[in-house]
Parts: sequence; structure tokens; C-alpha cells
Amino acid sequence: MSTPLSPSAAGPLASRPQSPVPLELPRAIGFMGATAIVVGTIIGSGVFLVPHDVAQQVGSVAVVMLVWVVGGALSLAGSLSLAELGAAVPEAGGVYIYLRDAYGRLPAFLYGWAALLVIESGGIATLAVAFSIYSSTFFPLTPLERKLLASAVITLLTLVNIAGVRHAAVVQTIFMFAKLAGLATIVGFALFARHITPVAASFDLPLPHTTLSSFGVALIGVLWAYHGWHHLAYAAGEVKNPARVLPRSFFLGMLVVILVYLSANLAYLRVLPLAAMAQDSYQRVAAKTMEILWGPHGAAFVSGLILCSIFGALNGNILGGARACFAMARDRLFFASVGRIHPRFETPYVALLIQCVWSIVLASAGSFKQLYTYVIFTGWIFYAAATLGVVILRRRRPDLKRPYRVWAYPVLPVAFTITALVIVLNALARSPRESGIGLGLVLLGIPIYLVWTRFARTQQNP
Repeated sequence: MSTPLSPSAAGPLASRPQSPVPLELPRAIGFMGATAIVVGTIIGSGVFLVPHDVAQQVGSVAVVMLVWVVGGALSLAGSLSLAELGAAVPEAGGVYIYLRDAYGRLPAFLYGWAALLVIESGGIATLAVAFSIYSSTFFPLTPLERKLLASAVITLLTLVNIAGVRHAAVVQTIFMFAKLAGLATIVGFALFARHITPVAASFDLPLPHTTLSSFGVALIGVLWAYHGWHHLAYAAGEVKNPARVLPRSFFLGMLVVILVYLSANLAYLRVLPLAAMAQDSYQRVAAKTMEILWGPHGAAFVSGLILCSIFGALNGNILGGARACFAMARDRLFFASVGRIHPRFETPYVALLIQCVWSIVLASAGSFKQLYTYVIFTGWIFYAAATLGVVILRRRRPDLKRPYRVWAYPVLPVAFTITALVIVLNALARSPRESGIGLGLVLLGIPIYLVWTRFARTQQNP
């Protein structure tokens, strides 16, 4: 197993200390910005669209709420595990760094490859597609115009992130508060307004019988709604006082998201019976809920809120995702230019641009549901491995300074790992085509890694 290179030793600029280009990313993200990355990156389009998918799989309100609780608990367990790793190894790159330190360079490369090809770029593309869908509420768009709009919003936020991590953190904080205020408005209308006339429970369609398999499929959608819980780890190298800030921001951010998601689902169910939510005509559950409560103005309000929410989540995904490629380049496992830091803005601008281009390609090629299946299936393979890395590194590196230690060790990381692997196997069984494509793209990285490392050795020893 190869010994991982430290960022200072691995970077393409490390041999040129006289260069005016900064060698490391600046620590410019404080507690509020870090918490905003957690909350704002997670809350995107999922809470507005996924309840419909959940209703199609499970047969009771209690199970609906249980799916959201389980998804939140899993995400919280994973984020607290990454908080230990991030506090101990506060470098830019997140999951890539933890896989490298726990398993070596090949698994880390496969994650970086998958992050660029499917996981992070796919998440960005999925959000951009959802943004274009909801924009058509205000401006009728042709399929081509939707693709152009999705590409434009990815490009705009990439430029914001290139301009500086401080700017990205400010955008994230603003949109976090905006989306929380909007969701609080929906919940307040549905739960506390008087004289509400819920949709009549006249739907004769039988509710599905909940099985372990259908629960797992519903959980895939819910995990998409929680997707992004790991993104703060990518920016660990840019967080001020990471030993203190990372655990607190992960914990507080996840609690806020879980509370918001449970409240939103209770609000929807107060207005719409479960059988109605399962119908295709009620796919936009939040918009239908507010349309019933407030008429056309309510539907327009929700569409605007969703656009605001997706915009903030896109910003967080773009901020975090590029750091994996950046770290990979610093380890000489990717083109050296991808590890460059902008001399003025101090951001990984080449990595951001590459991520931008590929995300636009994915947004132009896939549907919303296809994209989030790719993202969840491939991502959770690596999230399971990274979380188990907490146990591996405690055994392998007991002397490593750990300012924060995950609660209930080793139960929490091990339980998360086992559950994540069950989710992966269930997704493979229920969505074999999408899951198979995602897995194939990951495995394609093995020959690429072998060719790359052989080429790198040839360059070093001509």
C-alpha cells in the first residue's frame, strides 16, 4: 500500500516556493459559513419532489415519517464520523483524503474519479435540471431552453466560487436563511392556518404494501434529499479552527435539516392524503399543497422558493465537489494543472472549471430520477468505506491527534457502514440499469489508474 503524500509534498507547486501563487487554500470559512454549507447544500430540490416518490413505495403515514427519520439518522451518523476525520486531518478533499489515508491511493483515486464523473458532477447536474424544471413555472421553456438555463446557472455559480471562497460562503449563508424562511412559511400555513380544507380522501387507488425492499427504494429518494451532508468535509482545509467548528457545524446543520424535513412532510400530509401524494399529477407536492392553501399565488411562491433553494444547494455542491479533483491532482493522481490555486482569488479554479464543463454535459443528457439514482448508488459505496475509515485509522494510527471523537464509537460508524452497504445492494437489485451504469463508471477508473501511475513512473524515470 502506498504511503499517501502530504498536500505540501504532493502539490505541483510545492517545488517552487518562490512562486507568487499560493501553495495552500486560505482558511476563510467560519462557523456560520460552515453551518450554512451543511444546511444550504443539503436542502435543495429533494424535500419538494421526493415525498411523491416515497408515497409511491410505502403504505402508511407512519412509515413515510420513519423513512425520513432513518435517512436523517444515517446522514447524521455519517457526518459525525466525517467530523472526526476532518478534525484530525483538516485538508481540502474530504472523502478522498480519508479514503487515501485509510486504504491507499487506488480507492482514493476511484472516489475522485467517481466524484468527477458521477457523484458530485451528477449531483450538480441533477440540481440544475430541477432548477430549469421549476423555472418553467414563470417562463415557458422549450427542452432546449431548459438545458441552456441549467448550463447557465452552473456556469454562473462556478464563477462565483472561482472569485473566492468567502464570496461562496456569503452566498451560501444568504440562501440558507432565505430557504429556511420560505419553508417555515409553508409549514406555518399548513399546520397552523385555520379553515383549511384538505383534499378529499376520495382516491380509490390502493396504497402500496410496504416491504423491506420498497422501504429501501423509498430511502434512496430520501437519501437524495439529504445528499450533501458530507460536503463540508471537502472544505475542511478552508475552515477556521476546524477541530472546533467542523463537529459543531455538522451536528447543528444536520439537526436543522432533519427538523425542517419532518415539519415539511407533516405540512404536506395535513393537506394531501397519502394516496393523492402518490399520484403522478401530484408529483410537485409542495406546490400542490400551497396551491390548495393559497391558490395560484401559493404555487408561484413555492416555485420561487424551490428556485432559491436549488440555487443555494448548487452553490454548496460546486464549492465542495471540485476539492476532490484538486486533492487528487495534489497527490499527482490527476493532471498537475488541476491542483493550481488562482494567484488572486486563492481558489482551485482549474478543478472548478473542469467540474463545470462535465456537469453541463450530464445536465444535458440525463433525467432527474436517473441522475439521482447514479449519484446515490455510487456515492454511498464510498461513504460507507470512508466512515469505516474511522475504525481503521483508530487502529492504524492510534497516536493521531483527534480533537473530536465520534459518539458511540464504534457502534455509530459500523452501523452506518452496514446500513449503507444494504442500501447499495438494494439499489442494485431494484434499479439494476442505473446502478450498473454507475458501478461500471467507477470500475472504469481501475485501468485508468494503472495507466496513469505507469505513465507517472515513466516520467519520473525516463
